[in-house]
Amino acid sequence: MAISFIDVHKQFGEKTVLTGITMSVERGEVLFVVGTSGVGKSVTIKHIIGLLTPTSGEIIVDGQNVEGLSEKQFLPIRRMVAMVFQASSLFDSLTVLQNVQLPLKKHKGLNDKKAGEVAMKLLREVGMDAHANTFPADIGDGMRKRVAIARALALDPSYILFDEPTTGLDPVSARRVDRLILSLARDRNVGCIVVSHDLQAIFGIADKIAMVYQGRIYREGTMEEFRNSSDPVLRQFLSGSSHGPMETPGF
Repeated sequence: MAISFIDVHKQFGEKTVLTGITMSVERGEVLFVVGTSGVGKSVTIKHIIGLLTPTSGEIIVDGQNVEGLSEKQFLPIRRMVAMVFQASSLFDSLTVLQNVQLPLKKHKGLNDKKAGEVAMKLLREVGMDAHANTFPADIGDGMRKRVAIARALALDPSYILFDEPTTGLDPVSARRVDRLILSLARDRNVGCIVVSHDLQAIFGIADKIAMVYQGRIYREGTMEEFRNSSDPVLRQFLSGSSHGPMETPGF
C-alpha cells in the first residue's frame, strides 16, 4: 500500500509551480521532500488530502485515484491520511486533552469518557499526558507539535503528512519530534511524508529523500546516495548546513 504521485503538474493562473512530480511512499516508510524555499514542497503534499487539485497527473492513495473526488468522497481519504501543519493548528480555546478528544468524538462517535481515555493514551505516547489540562497557549512550540501529532493519530491513519515539523523548534524539541516520526513508521507502520529543510532531521531519520527542483523531482534516493553524490545541485542544497557529519538520533 502506498501514496504515489504520477507526473503531477500544478498551475496557479499563469504561474506554473509543479512541472511533473513523480514519487511514492509506502506504509512504514519515512520520505523527506526537500528543496529550497518556494519550490512547491508544501503545495505538493496538500494535493493528497484535497486542499489543492492538480492541473494534470494522478495521485493514488492505496490504489484510489483522488483526482476529482467530491468533499464527501474525500472524507475516508482524510481519515486515512492525517496532516500536521507547520503551525500545529490547535484550538486555543480547548485544553490539550480536548484538542485530541475532538476528532474521536466527531468522527468516531465516542462519548466524553471513552474519548478522554483514548486521548490520554495518545498523549502518553507522545509524552504530553502531564499537560492534558493545559491550554495550547501555555506550552512551547515543541509541545504543541507533539499534541498535534497525538491528534493526528486519533483516527488511526495509515499515513501522516508533516509540513516543516521542526521549524522554529529548539534542537532538543526538534530531535524529539524526529524520534516521534520515526517511531510512527517503525512501531505503527505509518507512512510519513515530511516536508523539511532541516538537514539534521533529513540525515537522521529519512528512509528516502525526494528533492524538488524546478517543479519536479530532481532526485530521489537514500540518505547515503544523497550524502555521497557529487551532483552540483545536490551539493549546493546540502552545503546550506552548518553541521558536520550527522548521526541517527538515539532514543
